[in-house]
Amino acid sequence: MQGTQIRPARPDDEERIRRFLAGLSLHTQTLRFFTGVSKPAPGLVRTLLRVDERRDALVATTECGEIVGHAMSFKGGCADVEIAVVVTDDWQGRGLGPRLVDTLLLRASVRGARTVGMDVLGENRRVLRLVRRLWPEATMKVASGTVEVTAMIDQAGLFAEQGSVATPLTV
Repeated sequence: MQGTQIRPARPDDEERIRRFLAGLSLHTQTLRFFTGVSKPAPGLVRTLLRVDERRDALVATTECGEIVGHAMSFKGGCADVEIAVVVTDDWQGRGLGPRLVDTLLLRASVRGARTVGMDVLGENRRVLRLVRRLWPEATMKVASGTVEVTAMIDQAGLFAEQGSVATPLTV
């Protein structure tokens, strides 16, 4: 996607993440966090930026460095890795979300993940369509208004999309 880059999240992204979260519509906040986050708590900001042996975090930035997308993964319970992605309202529908998912899963795959899981609000039709397109064989369980998704990571497809000479972003 022209005009954006995807890179690992860094501790110095703290203020940019705050602005990013505050700029999301209440609807988008609710679809991602299952609640509004009008004034993001410091703990939430730190969690979104944490990268360690159990967690990974990516940001999509514009040419001027503003964050327009965030993706994170963590070693999960129902799957090898669980993921969550959010894209600012102005950038939704341009393919940035799927790019973040692909990059995140490529990095997780390199570290040995074979399955992916996520919780999606039942009203989040855009993400549920994306899940059906990316993982037609995914298991979906409805519980209390959310859909628990579990799928196999298509490693061959991820590496093919990146090209044979590409490597995942490094921290």
